[in-house]
Amino acid sequence: MIEYLLFATFVGLLFHGIHRKVIARVQGRPGPPIWQEILHTLKFSFKQTWIPKTASQTLFVGIVFVAIGIWSGALFLLLSGGSILLLFAVYLLHKIVEHGMGLSTGSPYTKFGAIRSVISAASELPLLVTVVAIYFFTRSLSIADIAAYQEVNGPLLILAFPAAVAMYLVILSKMHYGPFSIIEAKEIVSGNVTEHFGVWRAGIEVAYALKTYVLLYAFVLIFIGALPLWLTLLVMLIILVSLSFVCAVTPMLSPYDTVTIQSLVTGALVIYIVILGVVMG
Repeated sequence: MIEYLLFATFVGLLFHGIHRKVIARVQGRPGPPIWQEILHTLKFSFKQTWIPKTASQTLFVGIVFVAIGIWSGALFLLLSGGSILLLFAVYLLHKIVEHGMGLSTGSPYTKFGAIRSVISAASELPLLVTVVAIYFFTRSLSIADIAAYQEVNGPLLILAFPAAVAMYLVILSKMHYGPFSIIEAKEIVSGNVTEHFGVWRAGIEVAYALKTYVLLYAFVLIFIGALPLWLTLLVMLIILVSLSFVCAVTPMLSPYDTVTIQSLVTGALVIYIVILGVVMG
């Protein structure tokens, strides 16, 4: 398990580098090398580290370990074929982590990031409705059962395409430099992570790398099925590049627009589920 955690962290950081590279290329810039995020994390690990005087020391440090812990647990959940309800719970916990990270420092910029993390909670609604839609088809919330269902009936990417689009938007909302990245917007410096630096920032980068890996891997498992590792990574890369392209051509939305779009997507999914309920009995 430790080996796979290290592997997932490495791939997640590499994906972040590819994400930045694709955005830069689409926008006509050379961009950094794809291993830049790996170097950043290593650099932060050896930088001088301290805790701001205005920070709550326990929360400031503890929230970093909680972030790493919940996404490590989410990775184990995927590997063991557990329930997607637990994956939804991890996503909710991450929202609490984002909020706590912003409140822990005493900085006005991080507090604005914490407030925006609450506003962006609308991004959880499409994920919850996606879970319900998947249950209509598979009659199970177990990731192992969902993968087995797709081996017999074909990928849910085709059978439940609206649910796949909704989860795609959920992942998009967690990508850096995306239209929904209101928590880390430039007008509030780096948002809720502004005051975390040194080894604490390195820990956050590790947690976010695991988050990216888990969300992409979950999409593949839930909507395409179990694949060989090399093919899984290839599909994850294709999804990542498509997300990067969307981030490159889409301006960052305001908090109000973010909530509006997520709510509209949720409403459309609810209608889809009602129709599914009528058709499938």
